[in-house]
Amino acid sequence: MTNAGWRTLLEQAWEAVSGGTVLPAEITVTGPPSDELPSTLPVADAALACTGAALLAAAALSGHTRSVALDARQVAAAVRSEGYLRVDGEHIGPGFAPLSRFWATADGWVRTHGNYPWHRRALLTALAIPATPADSSGTDGADHDGADGDGAAAVDVVAAAMAELPALEAERRVVAAGGVAAALRTPEQWLAHPHGQLVAQQPLIADTWFDTAAGGTRSAGVSRKAGGGGTSGSASGGTSHPLPASGIRVLDLTRVIAGPVATRYLAALGADVLRLDPPDRPELPLHRYDGLVGKRSALLDVDSPGGAARLHELLDATDVLVHGYRPGALSRFGLGASALAERHPGLVVVALSAWGRHGPWGGRRGFDSIVQVASGIAARESRDGEHPGALPCQLLDHGTGYLCAAAALDGLRRRAQSGGTWLRELSLARTAHWLLGQPPTERVPVDHPRVVDAGWLTELPSEPGPVITVTPPGALDGTELRWPDLPVRYGAAPPTWD
Repeated sequence: MTNAGWRTLLEQAWEAVSGGTVLPAEITVTGPPSDELPSTLPVADAALACTGAALLAAAALSGHTRSVALDARQVAAAVRSEGYLRVDGEHIGPGFAPLSRFWATADGWVRTHGNYPWHRRALLTALAIPATPADSSGTDGADHDGADGDGAAAVDVVAAAMAELPALEAERRVVAAGGVAAALRTPEQWLAHPHGQLVAQQPLIADTWFDTAAGGTRSAGVSRKAGGGGTSGSASGGTSHPLPASGIRVLDLTRVIAGPVATRYLAALGADVLRLDPPDRPELPLHRYDGLVGKRSALLDVDSPGGAARLHELLDATDVLVHGYRPGALSRFGLGASALAERHPGLVVVALSAWGRHGPWGGRRGFDSIVQVASGIAARESRDGEHPGALPCQLLDHGTGYLCAAAALDGLRRRAQSGGTWLRELSLARTAHWLLGQPPTERVPVDHPRVVDAGWLTELPSEPGPVITVTPPGALDGTELRWPDLPVRYGAAPPTWD
């Protein structure tokens, strides 16, 4: 691969992950620069950098890995994994619901997110649009737009309402109603915004250390056999060292893309990953499969006394907690940073949010597509200077997901060396700021269908039928990673480690 732009971004990512430690292994990237991710921003290079940082963090944790490798084309497929997902040979559905889109307003553009029924209802409430029967009944996790026949009508009504409002007012109303929306801003406008200024001052990965436990006292680490663990030589039939995260227990309290990308990658690196979801807010069909690869999935009502007690029992035996709750949302369960450090000393906590923990938008809901709009990426990606654009993949989600995996692995390394409880915080908005700070690239036209090498697809079992998905990117000492051979079954496992 002749384009070395990814190396600069990798150096920046590794500095954020490790605090500037020496690279623990040689890293190589093969394959030509991908033309599957055309953008004015270095999307392909950033994807390589984030994935490479996770592999390097795994190598540093293992202490014996000498080389890591990536294929640029496989990484390009991995950051679009939801597009390649098949269940029993069929697409599972579109990535966005009809009400998740750009809307022309009286003075610009606003983007909304209505994939989940409760966000859709909030959007309609904000615009004083009467709810349909589907809006008042559904909590089954399915997207009701189109499923009940009112998708086109709802789009028309929302479009008319948006056209009467200024973009900032539309954003304000939807957010105040508990929905998800962002007015289109340029990068300069975002940097002039109070929250944009705050994000720019934050590190790519923020660290807090609590002096609560000696190194290595929390668990047996790699000496404990985890449910999904294996050896780095198992894919090729050789005998080699255990995978870097073997024996590590990861509790996954995330959904949608970024968090699940992080935890499924930890599973590919040997971790035993248990994901918990609330029973009253089921996951969307697409993410029930794409987000559960390599994990066990359980339902737990942490609002109930028994559920809260069970959660703390799980945390007593957990090495890494990855959560995507909005900042402060876990405090009511006794899971704020200080409370976690006191009650569960020795944890590595990776906290993921859309906008960061502090500032005027610290408690605001957000997704990749929304952060692209607010941060200026959608304006930068405009093809005609009038209509907003978008990145060729949800890179803020995928890239931040791999950085979360890297932060978790490096947190384990730090815990082994220094002890204590580690809190590592990342946000989609800060990843967006990092991406926007890179030199622009030339947009590469794609005049052929986007395809993926069949060797980068794999099959896993599920009840509806085989799940086809992209293999985990990367190789350690010449052996390619693979997903643990676990069935993809949403909510089917008990909420226990045994």
